[in-house]
Amino acid sequence: MSLEETITQKLRDALAPVHLEVTNESKQHSSKKGAESHFRVVVVTPAFEGKALVARHQMVYQALANELAGRLHALAITSRTPAEWEASPKPNESPLCAGKGA
Repeated sequence: MSLEETITQKLRDALAPVHLEVTNESKQHSSKKGAESHFRVVVVTPAFEGKALVARHQMVYQALANELAGRLHALAITSRTPAEWEASPKPNESPLCAGKGA
């Protein structure tokens, strides 16, 4: 199973999202061809209701703890409730990598 598939499955299992996007952004960074090290996720779930942004990110980090301790180097997170996503259905932009094109 690819890292992208693993991330997708773990976030589905842990957070039951109503909307989930997992994007491998490794090619936009100083990664080798075919690398799976930099990802962007958009997680929209009722589980985020009443939670601060830090708590939401901690929930994502907890679901992906093994991957973050291994080959997952960077993770850009958009974490919204369904109502927040409906009001603003555009993900946060990933930061530029200092080692790529700088």
